[in-house]
Amino acid sequence: MLNISSVADKGDLTARATIRNAALRLFSERGHDAVTVREIAAAAGVSAALVVHHFGSKEGLRAAVDQYASQAFDSLFAMGDQDLAAALTGEGWSSVAEMFARTFPDGSPLPAYLRRLMLTNDPAGAALFGRWYALTRRLLDSMSEMGAARPTEDPAVRAAFFLVNDLALILLRNHVAAAIGVDPLTPEGITRWAEEVTAVYTKGAFANVPGQEPS
Repeated sequence: MLNISSVADKGDLTARATIRNAALRLFSERGHDAVTVREIAAAAGVSAALVVHHFGSKEGLRAAVDQYASQAFDSLFAMGDQDLAAALTGEGWSSVAEMFARTFPDGSPLPAYLRRLMLTNDPAGAALFGRWYALTRRLLDSMSEMGAARPTEDPAVRAAFFLVNDLALILLRNHVAAAIGVDPLTPEGITRWAEEVTAVYTKGAFANVPGQEPS
């Protein structure tokens, strides 16, 4: 099992956590710059003074939200030795998108928050991508060494390709939903998506590569 703490944090009912969660939701909906301390305080049901007391400033609150979100995202990849072995042999491996769909409940602001971090050149988003890319590269290199993945002359591009494909389902969630008629991060949506993606990865999408003779 992946070591994932509850995203809902139902037991975390402190004023600090309440303010942080309200800020997370507002930031994910509108972006950091468009939200004021007073709006965050109102959403949390506290005074603006209490927000400042706990976090010092909006930037301090933003840093706390980034840290909380980053920990939640990184926990998706907190594999133990047995989980890693299963991933490398193809038993129970889950894509980033599948892990998001399974872990974050419907209505969670975290997928939308990740979208903002990744698509606005935010340093926190860049750091997340860098860590996830390094892990993806390590996994694919190990799978190639074990014979579970075909070797490639450009492992850097392959790792980036796999990671970007997974993240695209999260970052373009609304557009994909409109295109295929179902939210791709729901159980139904991720099942449809995973079946087709797995077929493409394992069997290929084309009968032969243009310009080359069939093997």
